[in-house]
Amino acid sequence: MLPIALPLLCYYSIWNFQLEAHNMSSTVTLQLGHKVQDFAFSTYNPVEDRFEEHSLFQYILQKKWCILYFYPADFTFVCPTELSDLAQYWEQLQHMGVEVISVSTDTKFSHLAWCKAEQLLKSVKFQMASDPTGELAKLFGVYDAVAGVALRGTFIINPEGMLVGSEVNYYNVGRNAAELLRKMRAYTYLYDHPEQVCPAAWEEGQPVLTPSEKLVGRVHEFIAK
Repeated sequence: MLPIALPLLCYYSIWNFQLEAHNMSSTVTLQLGHKVQDFAFSTYNPVEDRFEEHSLFQYILQKKWCILYFYPADFTFVCPTELSDLAQYWEQLQHMGVEVISVSTDTKFSHLAWCKAEQLLKSVKFQMASDPTGELAKLFGVYDAVAGVALRGTFIINPEGMLVGSEVNYYNVGRNAAELLRKMRAYTYLYDHPEQVCPAAWEEGQPVLTPSEKLVGRVHEFIAK
């Protein structure tokens, strides 16, 4: 028999999802629906072929969405397929006001060398952030202290700096960038229409829902319209 506390734990995890990580000597908690503290990071910019310095606040000032796309390591196997897949949708995301930043615990020098060597990365145009101490991965709760690398974590931050989306995969399963694009279309639509919600598998142009007492127990009628 399952412990009584387990259902309560599941309920809490679903409705009050929290990511806890140690940032230096203090404990930082990132919670969906709450603002993310500012952080700085170094990147390799594959378009300009140079190293750069950026911060979350920089993008918030520009009223941009941010996707932080954590992956385990350069010169591995699933990782280049993920970044190549994501690169296919980079221009569409840019037109939506979305900044994509891939992140791993490798150095920016490793990013540069990997981009030069791996043909799958020829189409990558987004910033590749370096997190050699793992502090950023710890902040978002995806740092594997034993392996010293990040899990496959995707985090979506809106133009107000609020964490609105998260997904974490284990090492052996790659993500689907087409699904990420679909979700970003939903997030950006709802940002301009906060009174509405998008149902499962919603695609741009499809009907949305406006929660009200009229909708209770009758969602099927509105979906069928």
